[in-house]
Amino acid sequence: MCFNDSCCPPARIFQESICGNFNGPTIGEVDETVFTAPAGAYFEGTFEIFNSAASITTVTGTVNSSIAPVTTTIGPVPPGNTIGQTVKNPTSFVIQMPVGISGTYRINLYKRVLA
Repeated sequence: MCFNDSCCPPARIFQESICGNFNGPTIGEVDETVFTAPAGAYFEGTFEIFNSAASITTVTGTVNSSIAPVTTTIGPVPPGNTIGQTVKNPTSFVIQMPVGISGTYRINLYKRVLA
């Protein structure tokens, strides 16, 4: 049995990155889920949205969490700009895309793993 760091290695922190592109619909507005995870899978995440300068309007994202605050809004992100937020215990990331927008998103996730 181990009761101190001399016989048990400390937990390691792993970072995972997810990147992608998005394009708004031709009609209306679409909510696109770009990330989901079970509660407790990640202790923290950084979520960024870049809205292309060619976009005609703003774009917004919502990150859900298993702890308060349970929702965090990213944006509205004006054309040609990037906005990001760090969220504890993230469980999903949804981008609300109106007509005439395009851009990219980046997610950095952090997880503790016991050796």
